Amino acid sequence: MSMKIIIFGLGNFGMSLAVNLTETGNEVIGIDNKMDKVNTVKDKISHAICMDATNEQAYKALPIKDADIAVIAIGENEGAAIIATAVVKKLSKAKIIGRSLSPIHDTVLNAMGIETIIHPEQDFADRLAKKINLKGIVDNFDIDKNYSISELTAVPDFAGKTLEELNFQEKFNLRVITILRKKQRKTILGTTNHVHQAEGFVDKNTVIEEGDILVVFGLNKDVGKFCSRR
Repeated sequence: MSMKIIIFGLGNFGMSLAVNLTETGNEVIGIDNKMDKVNTVKDKISHAICMDATNEQAYKALPIKDADIAVIAIGENEGAAIIATAVVKKLSKAKIIGRSLSPIHDTVLNAMGIETIIHPEQDFADRLAKKINLKGIVDNFDIDKNYSISELTAVPDFAGKTLEELNFQEKFNLRVITILRKKQRKTILGTTNHVHQAEGFVDKNTVIEEGDILVVFGLNKDVGKFCSRR
């Protein structure tokens, strides 16, 4: 279902988010106080507006009351981000996603009742650190401090064997959710490239192929043990 989303702050993070959400069928309004950023993205999203997000009067020109989600993605000015959050909370019932720039910013957003607080740089750094430290991990998404969903490269010895033959869950204490398998895809230019596509639900008879990526759920310590055996 298409949503109406307003994104305040069109830096690298805000702009990428705005474009991605537009490409997936949402109506996105991007806001920034710098005209060059507005011009850069104006042809890639639904609407791009140059506006001072700290000026409450300027919000009269926005369909703020119709928004489903407001993302405060301002990344250079903590004060402006807090003011924009307060104004949006006052004028709209939209779900607010706040980007935090510091621990004190976290405290302020929590005090304002913002339930979804994001830390893009920290989150990316954490995921990149895992990729560097854990050989064989493709990507990782933390569920909480103990559990995560991870993409793990299948070791060559797994090829041609079923999950039952590998005794995978009992041996590694990890549950395989699905498998990402390399497929050929033709581009609009007529050339072919390779992408990994999910194979759907797996069962004990699922056969692992060379180059497969296993999407697993389990304890972080067990993911680490799996990667350390490579």
